[in-house]
Amino acid sequence: MRDTRTAPFGADAGTGAAHADAALFMGMNSADDRVRVACKAFFAERLGGRVRMSWEQVGRCDDLVWRFPREVQDAYYPFMDNLHTDMRIERRAYEPADLRHGMDTADWADLPTHERLLLGMVHGSGGVLYSVSPRLTGREGLPVRVPAPPRTEPLFPEPLERLYRASLVLRLPAEAL
Repeated sequence: MRDTRTAPFGADAGTGAAHADAALFMGMNSADDRVRVACKAFFAERLGGRVRMSWEQVGRCDDLVWRFPREVQDAYYPFMDNLHTDMRIERRAYEPADLRHGMDTADWADLPTHERLLLGMVHGSGGVLYSVSPRLTGREGLPVRVPAPPRTEPLFPEPLERLYRASLVLRLPAEAL
């Protein structure tokens, strides 16, 4: 039986409201190469498209990076900055309806607040959240998909690929995502 929570890649990557969380974005720097390549493929395949992220999730990425020494940050940030420029990442604030749905959905009561709010936003847009967060990917009934691992690691166009390779000085264990 096919796992319907796994997202297609390539030409079948989808055209709906794709949302990314900090776990997916920072997953491009995962210490686990299978996770790293799947997360990278998600963004590489959508480089000409668009992805939505809440302002909070963008900030959670910064919060992770700022925990590393300055020299690691300096190697990492050129990639993040260029990807945010080259790709249409729509950074959005939560709407009141997102907040209500996120906090009032009883099935989500055991999730951290930031994930409940994000799920409220995804639900409100009729979209799908792509994530590698085990709290979200291990549950049924959520609008969450795991990025599918590609057969081979995709490459970003230059100079983005070079910046990505330099950013890999920062590697995150699964529990940090």
